[in-house]
Amino acid sequence: MHEEIIVVSGLPRSGTSLMMQMLDRGGIEIMTDNLRTADIDNPKGYYEFEDVKKVKQNADWLPSARGKALKAVSQLLYDLPPSERYRVIFMRRDLDEMLRSQEKMLLRLDRTPAPADKMKQAYELHLERLFAWLEKQSHLTTMFVNYGELMATPEPIATEVNQFLNGRANIAEMMACVDPALYRNRT
Repeated sequence: MHEEIIVVSGLPRSGTSLMMQMLDRGGIEIMTDNLRTADIDNPKGYYEFEDVKKVKQNADWLPSARGKALKAVSQLLYDLPPSERYRVIFMRRDLDEMLRSQEKMLLRLDRTPAPADKMKQAYELHLERLFAWLEKQSHLTTMFVNYGELMATPEPIATEVNQFLNGRANIAEMMACVDPALYRNRT
């Protein structure tokens, strides 16, 4: 297990930063460069690592991620080299909630969001193709976490994540990260 790379993935605004925070606080070493700092949209931080975005062009750093956790948006899963083994925690969130959250963030950044109906359709197609692809990948082991369920009942989800990681995380510390006050775009 310590040779596998833990990847927290999902669509934008699906709860990936929360899961990274949970892993960090639960005692899993994470890879982050802290270039993108906390803000009103992610008050506890983004937990991003810029090299992940360029893994297709340069994966020389990837062996240093073994046994650690990093965050990669769902589109980047295709770019992870099959020469490594990965445990993927894939965050799922109601698409309408996610799109509302994304729209609010883009508007705060003075950027125009794409029409929600078109984005929803594109995301649905992307997820359908991605999930079919994931089933065929022997180098990726995937578990799915529902963001709404995590916010409502963190203990069973934290327990399941800990089991997925072979008991490496502190469940109580992971649960302490879940702040229902930050669940601001509910259906």
